[in-house]
Amino acid sequence: MFSSDYIQQLVIALPAILLALTFHEVAHGWVAEKLGDPTARLMGRLSLNPIVHLDPMGTLAFAISMAAGIGFGWAKPVPVDPRHFRNPRRGMRWVALAGPATNFLLAIVSIVVLNAMREFGLHRGFIGEPAALMIRASFIVNTALAAFNLIPILPFDGGRILMGVLPSRLAWHYAQSEPYGFFIALGLLMIGALHWIMRPIFDILITVEIIMAGNLLRMLGF
Repeated sequence: MFSSDYIQQLVIALPAILLALTFHEVAHGWVAEKLGDPTARLMGRLSLNPIVHLDPMGTLAFAISMAAGIGFGWAKPVPVDPRHFRNPRRGMRWVALAGPATNFLLAIVSIVVLNAMREFGLHRGFIGEPAALMIRASFIVNTALAAFNLIPILPFDGGRILMGVLPSRLAWHYAQSEPYGFFIALGLLMIGALHWIMRPIFDILITVEIIMAGNLLRMLGF
């Protein structure tokens, strides 16, 4: 079973997991509405209440996969009707990109806040130490969620982004793989290949996040 250390890490990471999944889905719905689709708003999915967005299996997957050193999971997908978009394929590309991009930005904010806490000595003490650990978890969780969703398999965000940039004929053929996407991902997970696909994306994102956060910290005088 899970060790006490793992359970402690999970408790620390849980707020980050809930916030990362929530902001990811709200970002999808918000961009969809800006492009003309009110479906998410009409169904109450632009809420920052995590319960509205939680998928029990996706949250459990995130919690368990953290034990393997890199977390992945999902929330309840925000409903999007591309018929409301002026250009449905381009619109879906931007909607798909919004989720990982939001997690990417949240990871950068987490680094900046954590470094600011350390600069002022706020990362110590009864409240400061747990808060710093939660913010550090936010950095890892948001990066992991962005990396997982950028895997180029439909219906993941990475698949929709890829479909939005492919020539129309290739995009049509690629779209035919969507009904099998879950089984493809599950098969890759079972043979251990999903980790190897996701890990390079994760490492690239972390590198870029650290560089961008470092530049921002220098601009802020830290």
